[in-house]
Amino acid sequence: MVQISAPCTACSWTIERQNAGCYHSHVKLEYSISDRAVWSLGPKYVFKERSIEPPTFEARNLQFLKENTTIPIPTLVLEYNDNDRYFMQTERVVGMTLQSAWPCLSKDQKEAIAEQTADYLLQLRGLQSSSLQSIDNQPLYSSFLFLDGYGKPHGPLLSDDELWAALLPVIGKLPEEIRKRFRYQMPVARPYTFTHGDLSTVNIMVKDGKVTGILDWESSGYFPVWWEFTCATIGLGAEDTEWKSMLRKYMPQHEAARQFWLDLYALKHYPVLNERGKQALAQLQARGD
Repeated sequence: MVQISAPCTACSWTIERQNAGCYHSHVKLEYSISDRAVWSLGPKYVFKERSIEPPTFEARNLQFLKENTTIPIPTLVLEYNDNDRYFMQTERVVGMTLQSAWPCLSKDQKEAIAEQTADYLLQLRGLQSSSLQSIDNQPLYSSFLFLDGYGKPHGPLLSDDELWAALLPVIGKLPEEIRKRFRYQMPVARPYTFTHGDLSTVNIMVKDGKVTGILDWESSGYFPVWWEFTCATIGLGAEDTEWKSMLRKYMPQHEAARQFWLDLYALKHYPVLNERGKQALAQLQARGD
């Protein structure tokens, strides 16, 4: 008895159907996670599919950046909704991801790419807003900044006090007096500055040792002026951690904010704290002595 393979969930073809035909597709699934996927449409185009649940601001962000910066980004071709799905097509950026190139690069080449990336990001420092928001007065989406779960909207927020109120729930188990003392460690968030927010190696495109593109502006928006530097702390693996440590050297420095966020992340687990959390708690308690 011949056993027929299960059809592909992406194209519905079976191995038997593939072997029986002469066609080999140049439309390839490059990446998928949760409710989203990225497709390669031959050598020139990239096609994204996801749910219509926000954030779906990437197309507007790309248009905004094209008008206001010279940062190399994908060129938008089209976007549309179909029932509960969102689709976006862009031109492919030349080169390969920094993640793919990393093992073959010298330390000097890595440093040069970090410096180039930071130089491009300086253009974002001049793009500012009167509130913490995504483009067009939409909420922000950042599970790294707000730490209360993926996909939760926050804002627009009109002040640093409103930002603190949005951060407060994750440390709600701390004693009230400790929370009050910790509030004074939060650096001033103004000016609220346009921020990429996810500068991992998979989102940096390179060729011949030069940056050719910065990808994935889906959740970008107006964040605290210190957030781009601070979230470059979050390494997704050894190589990404090395890259972000290198990148931070060339960015405007906000070390106090980075330390505040690291303490926030540690204290959210109160009363079961790691060493960093215990140290942060002890320092806050000592301020009342």
